[in-house]
Amino acid sequence: MITFREFWQVGAALLLALSATACLAVVPGDDFTKKKVAAAPGAAVFAAHCTSCHDHGVDHAPPLNILHLMSALSVREALISGAMRQHGLDLSDLEKTQVAEFISGAKLGAGKPQPPAPLCRGRAAAFDFDEPPVFPGWGLELGNRRHESTELAGLDKKNLGKLHLKWAFAFPDSLRARSLPALAGGSIFVGSHSGAVFALDRDSGCVRWRFDAPAEVRTGLVVSPWQKGDRAAVPLVYFGDLIGNLFALDAKTGALVWRQRPDDNPATTLTAAPALFQDRLYVPVSSLEEANIAPSYECCKFRGSVVAFDARSGSRLWQTYLTPPPQIVGKNDAGTDIYAPSGVAVWNTPAIDAKRGQLTIGTGDNYSSPGTADSDSIVALDLAGGAVKWVHQSLGGDAWNSGCEVTPRSLCPAEDGPDYDFGAATILATASDGKDIVLGGQKSGDVVAVDPDDGHRLWDTKVGRGGILAGVYFGMAVSGDRVFVPISDMPDGRSYKDPARPGLYALDLRTGNTLWQAPASPQACDGRPACFPGIAGSITATPELVLVGASDGWIRIYDTNSGEVLWRFDSARSFKAVGGGTAKGGSIGGGAAPIAYHGSLIVPSGYGFVGQRPGNALLVFSTTP
Repeated sequence: MITFREFWQVGAALLLALSATACLAVVPGDDFTKKKVAAAPGAAVFAAHCTSCHDHGVDHAPPLNILHLMSALSVREALISGAMRQHGLDLSDLEKTQVAEFISGAKLGAGKPQPPAPLCRGRAAAFDFDEPPVFPGWGLELGNRRHESTELAGLDKKNLGKLHLKWAFAFPDSLRARSLPALAGGSIFVGSHSGAVFALDRDSGCVRWRFDAPAEVRTGLVVSPWQKGDRAAVPLVYFGDLIGNLFALDAKTGALVWRQRPDDNPATTLTAAPALFQDRLYVPVSSLEEANIAPSYECCKFRGSVVAFDARSGSRLWQTYLTPPPQIVGKNDAGTDIYAPSGVAVWNTPAIDAKRGQLTIGTGDNYSSPGTADSDSIVALDLAGGAVKWVHQSLGGDAWNSGCEVTPRSLCPAEDGPDYDFGAATILATASDGKDIVLGGQKSGDVVAVDPDDGHRLWDTKVGRGGILAGVYFGMAVSGDRVFVPISDMPDGRSYKDPARPGLYALDLRTGNTLWQAPASPQACDGRPACFPGIAGSITATPELVLVGASDGWIRIYDTNSGEVLWRFDSARSFKAVGGGTAKGGSIGGGAAPIAYHGSLIVPSGYGFVGQRPGNALLVFSTTP
């Protein structure tokens, strides 16, 4: 089993090949790894043609530690017809392929070619104007409770036994699947690792349209509402990509309507779905800068923020940064300038509080010293102008970057973590006594409840052990007075006084007291490669059921009252895909979660992050033949 520390040591040697002369990793690793990187055919091409921009953030150029997350196909397409086509003119066709394979670490078109899913014809291709968006956004409602009614879900304890796999879709040229689908107009709208965004017919899985973004689409998708039956409506689909682009597409055709970049920092990435409310799009801005561990890198300059856009035009309305502008505060051991303050990324979807005219978010750690007052916090911003209304900081002085996990530790801040971001989306919930409560889930394993009027703490319950790989990672759910908490607690190479507690837990919304526990079975991973038993993704609840996808690849449905597992399905295997190819399932995680609608269950499978099992499957189950 590879630890997090080992992952960074190997990954840095393979992927942060920033030397312009030999393209060698600057982080010490074994000689074989260095030679392998230097010998890669595309390494010299990248060094000669790409490092001058991508090593220095020129013209918003993403650094290599972000580029390496892209698929080989999306890199090559960017050089042929995308954002890098002018630079690609200097490269031969072979050199473009070599660069794409070097950056992605994968062979282009390796393996048996897969037949594509068929294009929709006839009624299957028709946009259904009688079906406005089933859910208003990623959180399934504006408060992010991740809750569905039993009537809407069409699933209950009585019909779970009828669930069967109806069809599987294979995301082409993809090694991961972590985008939460949106449902509207008879379509499933979903993004993929290659950057392809699809509108799929919900009944058959055929393709209504496809749009190719420049890079991986991790975020969930959001569809703008319209009046049922209004055939003149022009609904839009919103999402972001790995390299920080925000898109709005025509939901009927997939045509690009507008494209923006919420932040100019070259390490910007969009991890979470935006929140849509009253024709405004509220976009959380994150980055991958804390993964850049080259001693020559001026760490760190990124500032987390939330940006509001006019949803129809894409015009920027306001942007609220969560740290002051960074300044030079010293030099690292290599003599490179250190910048601070930095970090405080926002990688969760805002919860909208219409009654108070505010949104709430959870923030991440600082990347360089010193720590600031808004890191590892729950923050409320004014919807109209973005002003900070209140901040509840759960942990101060948390400065960390991945330089803390390798040697030499020239980029590691003095605090050395513990890297306890609020990764899970905040939730606005109302208890049975009428009290409104904002919840935050932290990588420390804590669930924190605060008052939405001023942010003062109501309760704090430590559920998981916590760690760099969480704790609470991406999302909780609420049904009635129950808070459902998924815990990852994946090994990360560090020592903790508490034991790991992966699994699912239920708390009382009013008090934070534990109602039941469903720890993951140690036997769940017996014989499975790249398997961890925790829950590193989001979940969905109904009054009766909790729908969960886990790192071990199993989909489980729990009883909300007891935590008993009522239904399970192993997704970490191969499936015959629509069109006759093969869809490969794997771990389930990130912002993706099982969602239910009228007796169907829709699950992306193949999280593939830090040693977890990759895949490229979208699985659709049904209770009807």
